Amino acid sequence: MHLRTAVIQVNSRDNPAENLATVERFLERAAGMGAQFVALPEFWPYLGPYSGFEKAAQTVPGPFIERLQEKARTHKMIVHGGSIVERHPTLPGKFYNTSVLINRDGEIVAQYRKLHLFDVRLANGDIHAESERIVPGDEVVTAEVDGITFGLAVCYDLRFPELFRILALRGAQVLLVPAAFTLHTGRDHWEILLRARAIENLCYVVAPAHIGSYPPNKQCFGRSMIVDPWGLVLAQAPD
Repeated sequence: MHLRTAVIQVNSRDNPAENLATVERFLERAAGMGAQFVALPEFWPYLGPYSGFEKAAQTVPGPFIERLQEKARTHKMIVHGGSIVERHPTLPGKFYNTSVLINRDGEIVAQYRKLHLFDVRLANGDIHAESERIVPGDEVVTAEVDGITFGLAVCYDLRFPELFRILALRGAQVLLVPAAFTLHTGRDHWEILLRARAIENLCYVVAPAHIGSYPPNKQCFGRSMIVDPWGLVLAQAPD
C-alpha cells in the first residue's frame, strides 16, 4: 500500500471564515507537494466556546464541506475533512461532531459522528463538557477508497480501544483520528495512545491535530503524526 499522505496542523479559533481560508491554503500546498491523501483536524472550521456552535454549525454536505469536495476534485486527491459542528436535524441547540471522507471525484463516501464525548475535569482545573451541546453518534464507520479501507474516529475516541478493534475487524487498514487534544493530556498520552492503536491493530494511524491556544483560555497540544503498523512514527509536526 502506497499513499502519499499529508496531515494539516492548524491553530483554528472562533472565526470560521479565517479558518477556512487557512485550511484551503494548506490544501493547495499539500497538493503542490504531491499529496494523494490529506487529513484535517477535529473542529477545524471553529474551535471556541460551545456558545458559538449555533453560528458555526453546518449541514453535511454544506458550504465548508463543499469547498473540501471542490479541492478533492480539482487536485484528484482523497480528503478527510477532520470534523465539523454539524447541526442536529431535529434537536434545537444540539449538534454532532461529524467527520467526512471525500474521494478523488469529490464525493462524500463516509460520514461518522463522534461516539465518545469529552466530558472531563482535568487536574489543572479545566472542565470540558462536550455533551452540553454535542449528541453522540451511533454507528461505527469504515469506507473503502482506491482499494484502501479507512476506519473513522475522532479525538477522545482514541481512549477506547474497543472501537479501533471493531474497525480493524471490519477491514480497516488506516485509522483516522482527527483531534484537538488538550495540552495537559496530550503531552503525556497522545503519542502513546496513537502508537498503541497502531500496534494493537496492525494498522496505519493518521492523526491531524490542533496546536496552540483558543478561547476561552484553552490550549491544544499539537504533534500531528502518522504512525505505521509497527508503531513507528513516520512523520510528525511540532507540539
